[in-house]
Amino acid sequence: MPHEARVRRWLARSRLSPEDVDEVMQEAYCRIAMLPSVDHIDRPLSYMFAITRNLMLRRMKRQQVVVLEAFSDVESWYDDEAPSPEDQASSRMNYARVLQIIARLPERCRRVVELRKIEGWSQKEIAAHLGMTEKAVEKQVWSGVRAIRAAWDAAEAENEQRLTGAERREARPW
Repeated sequence: MPHEARVRRWLARSRLSPEDVDEVMQEAYCRIAMLPSVDHIDRPLSYMFAITRNLMLRRMKRQQVVVLEAFSDVESWYDDEAPSPEDQASSRMNYARVLQIIARLPERCRRVVELRKIEGWSQKEIAAHLGMTEKAVEKQVWSGVRAIRAAWDAAEAENEQRLTGAERREARPW
């Protein structure tokens, strides 16, 4: 076609990739080839520009649809990051277990651990509130956390024993 280079330059200025320019040109040629006659075309260059412009606009609209789909993917990605209902239930159960362990601590230690770890008080505030030194508060927190960790580990070991015992019972041939 005598005007192909000019049409290609115009498409390239429209920020289409070279592959897209090739595809638009190929599709424009196909459309012209499918015409029953070309006698009605008075100005071939204008006709070719009109076809390629329409094809380019259609391509751009399709790309906008892809962008919208990308946005929906981004939005759903955030939803995937939210904790599942199972994770939320597990966290609540673990929190309840920790509260039960804290409740079994000696009174003074329990109160210091609750103020420091649950209510977020500073050691200085706890010391002033309970009439203790900051060093004593620090020791009570350390003792309490250590006792909580030991109780948690013991409960986990007990649960593991129950599970392995149950697996062994299931694996026995009868």
